[in-house]
Amino acid sequence: MQITTTDGVPGREVHDSLGVVAGEAILGVNIFRDLFAGITDILGGRSQGYQKALREARDHAMRDMEEEAARLGADAVIGVDIDYEAVDTQKGAMLLVSCNGTAVRLQ
Repeated sequence: MQITTTDGVPGREVHDSLGVVAGEAILGVNIFRDLFAGITDILGGRSQGYQKALREARDHAMRDMEEEAARLGADAVIGVDIDYEAVDTQKGAMLLVSCNGTAVRLQ
């Protein structure tokens, strides 16, 4: 399945628009990753723990969105938007990644 942030798939025409599809992933942030991220922030550099968590969350959200599009009979998802959010709860911080786009059939 084609997934793109553009409003179409190069070389293909949209035949039918099937509606908006979405996928979400929420990950808890653990104390050890927070601790090492804090040390990395103090020393400078990239926080590998958070990068890995965000990548996994994005991949999960994209898969959910793609599965929803497939259930509708789509060939592609266009206009994809990916959003990242930090959510504070009483139990700690959570990372939210959401993906949405338009499921379409191509000619």
